[in-house]
Amino acid sequence: MSDKSDLLQGTLDLLILRTLAANDAMHGWGIAQRLQTVSRDAFVLNQGSLYPALHRLEAQGWIEAEWGESENNRRAKFYKLTRAGRKQLAEELEYWERFASAVGLVLKSS
Repeated sequence: MSDKSDLLQGTLDLLILRTLAANDAMHGWGIAQRLQTVSRDAFVLNQGSLYPALHRLEAQGWIEAEWGESENNRRAKFYKLTRAGRKQLAEELEYWERFASAVGLVLKSS
């Protein structure tokens, strides 16, 4: 898989929320790198997918951003999960578990 076009609708948002829940504030490139590393290169996101998703999550109030300096002394926007984002993540995880279970049942049926 590579890029959002290969992800189910809404899955990228879930992955971003989960990544931010497990880490301190991160800049976009760091989020993309973390998703690529954790997925063993299954998710390679480009800016055209990642940043619209970050802006959408910020507009929904699930993440917030502030400017800071990256590890290489460049100005970057750092994103972190909000309280509303933690609640949304919990709801999305519950939905995802039900969905994955249902897909598994169908795939195992004869």
